[in-house]
Amino acid sequence: MKILHVLASVDPRGGGPVESVRQGSAQLLALGHKVEVLSLDAPDAPGVAGFTLPLHALGPARGFYHYSPRLVPWLRAHAREFDAVIVNGLWQYHGFGTWRALRKLDVPYYVYPHGMLDPWFKRAYPLKHLKKWLYWPWAEYRVLRDARAVLFTAEEERRLAARSFWLYRARARVVSFGTQAPPPEDAPGVPPRERFLAAHPELRGKRIVLFLGRIHEKKGCDLLIEAFGRAAARYPDAHLVMAGPDGAGWGERLRAQAAAAGIGARVSWPGMLDGPMKWGAFRASDVFVLPSHQENFGIAVAEAMACGVPVLISDKVNIWREVEGDGAGLAAPDTAQGTEALLRCWFALGERERGAMRACAQASFARRFSVEGMAGDLLRVLQAEPPAHEHGRKPAQEAARAVPVPGWRAGDG
Repeated sequence: MKILHVLASVDPRGGGPVESVRQGSAQLLALGHKVEVLSLDAPDAPGVAGFTLPLHALGPARGFYHYSPRLVPWLRAHAREFDAVIVNGLWQYHGFGTWRALRKLDVPYYVYPHGMLDPWFKRAYPLKHLKKWLYWPWAEYRVLRDARAVLFTAEEERRLAARSFWLYRARARVVSFGTQAPPPEDAPGVPPRERFLAAHPELRGKRIVLFLGRIHEKKGCDLLIEAFGRAAARYPDAHLVMAGPDGAGWGERLRAQAAAAGIGARVSWPGMLDGPMKWGAFRASDVFVLPSHQENFGIAVAEAMACGVPVLISDKVNIWREVEGDGAGLAAPDTAQGTEALLRCWFALGERERGAMRACAQASFARRFSVEGMAGDLLRVLQAEPPAHEHGRKPAQEAARAVPVPGWRAGDG
């Protein structure tokens, strides 16, 4: 197959969508398929020059919505060169522009929401949610309605997606999601663990509690600092590492919070980690923590498990049931108290129990979250013929009709 991924941006600081495209595409290429990427970046934007897949950068885009007048003409001219087009993410012009270009062509498109329909955003940012309602009926609703399939990475994500907007129609498919396995520990050269510890010598001999992700309110970083300050008081060898880009400028506030809690010297901030340094951080860590308020999957969760690092996550990370069921980690509510309980439980475990959880983490990754399984699931969806009633265009009256979501109540929208 020849597949086109459409993204607003390939800037790696954007987190999950671009990373999932990069890793999943590597496996598709290995299987003999062809993958190209279209983004609304300017040709000199961050991430473009070093991007490893064939890239069509149609920017610079305009404004927060990332509008590009080049998107629709380019797709109308080139879409038939591809067997499938996959839109990654919502709420920016790349999705609506794809709908505009392809709705009258015979090229199927698919949508990965990447957790962007989670009702947490409605509760956390009510004004932004109201603003989204202004263009939901004529933009994102249509993008989802007319997609050949809307791809959710967990049953929990699919279930929650229907709760954000009552005007909702989608051909939902749950597909496995995954990430690449880490390089072997005995690969030639300096082991990643040693490279990471050499760069951060203050961490050598410590029980590292690792957070790796965007420094953002959604990720529950403030909860983790508060919880660590209380739970680690009795464990002087415990050290918290907060690794990730700080695009929102929240890091200064978090550092002040750590200092006020008396743990400023026990928290390290190495910034964004990738390549060997990222794998070294995982290999050097005792446990990985993600107390996120919303997470459809969490690539870093799977990467930690692949390295045999147990994970402590909130029950708002949509794979928490699988993690707990496999004995690969623990889950609790996305509160300071819930995060503290996770840390206290981990610190109280004996070495034998922690070792068993490490083994379970690796086994769970291999069974559920490998990039090979992800690529196979995606191909099964892309290569499947749609049901007979989905061929062709629906009558306009039917296509425009709003379908209430089961269980929706007045006031939920």
